[in-house]
Amino acid sequence: MMIKSLKLAFLVIFALLSFSAQAADYYVEITNKTGYTIQYVYVSPDKSSEWEEDVLGSEVLMDGKSKRVNLNGYKSPVFDIKLVDEDGDTYTFWDIDVSKQDITATLTDLDS
Repeated sequence: MMIKSLKLAFLVIFALLSFSAQAADYYVEITNKTGYTIQYVYVSPDKSSEWEEDVLGSEVLMDGKSKRVNLNGYKSPVFDIKLVDEDGDTYTFWDIDVSKQDITATLTDLDS
């Protein structure tokens, strides 16, 4: 009886660990209030050492506009997000939990 209970406990723990490691889909709403056109938006998992591809592609994010960016297949909702405007200025947001927070970029967020 004790062996069956032990096996069952291991199966439950394994199932919970497997479930928590699965990828999920997230999104972040990015609002541009910089006064400039945002030409590039890079989003990477917070522990990544490199930026992923520009999520805007051929689009731009005009001043005063918002864009929803879908983030599919990630294990964590925490991301680093870098915006690049028409002058090449950058606005970097570190460790953003997109399940709890969206981004509104203003001139006060300009990287120094």
